[in-house]
Amino acid sequence: MTTDAATQTWTQRLANPTRFMALSGQILPWLTIAAIAVVLYGLYLTFFVAPPDYQQGETVKIMFIHVPSAWLAMMGYLMIAISSFGLLVFRHPLADVSAKSAAPIGAAFTLLALITGSLWGKPMWGTYWVWDARLTSVLILFFLYLGLMALRSSLEDETLAAKQTAVLGLAGVVILPIIKFSVDWWNTLHQPASVVKIDGPAIHSSILVPLVVNAVGFSLLFFALHMKAMRNEVLRRRVKALRMAEVEQAARGRDTSSATAG
Repeated sequence: MTTDAATQTWTQRLANPTRFMALSGQILPWLTIAAIAVVLYGLYLTFFVAPPDYQQGETVKIMFIHVPSAWLAMMGYLMIAISSFGLLVFRHPLADVSAKSAAPIGAAFTLLALITGSLWGKPMWGTYWVWDARLTSVLILFFLYLGLMALRSSLEDETLAAKQTAVLGLAGVVILPIIKFSVDWWNTLHQPASVVKIDGPAIHSSILVPLVVNAVGFSLLFFALHMKAMRNEVLRRRVKALRMAEVEQAARGRDTSSATAG
């Protein structure tokens, strides 16, 4: 067997829904336990260890929920875009399952980022909402999530729905660099990046450590929810396929009976 053939066989096994169900069934319980443990530890650091900010006071603790949620809002859409590319270019069997499963989870984290950002903005800016570049672009991201879900639910043909949502998912990925660099491109109230920087984080370790722990915990939670949603979608499609096969078999049986009686 050549190297290419071996690689192709391995990727085919990895893409097989049956193989995915078996592997994810082993990983998901441990991933869920890890996500719960890290999230609980992150919340403990947030409310009982992290000190109040000298300017923002206790309201700085909203950041420990807001920032990871904002990161995952973008990561969720990036996952949709990658999955959409995999569907349109490589016809990956699980690509549409991944994209469909990621949409409601990404929308939930985007909504959480918007809500916590508004709560954080009130004491900092004196208002819950301002139409600056960062907030507006994240709101557009939320509408993109809703648009993807609405488009899919409006089409009965799942193959057509998969292709059209994949095209929209790829087209909408342009919003991600706009969100990321909006604070650099335009004059906004939103603070610039203070964690992921070329010259290192600009915040104290007493704030950075709980923030990173929460980011890891929320990320594990995202992956656990995504894997569970993918498993549910695979099972739903299997049940649908079985029902359609039963309907076709019953229809053939009726046709055979009619022909025999005739």
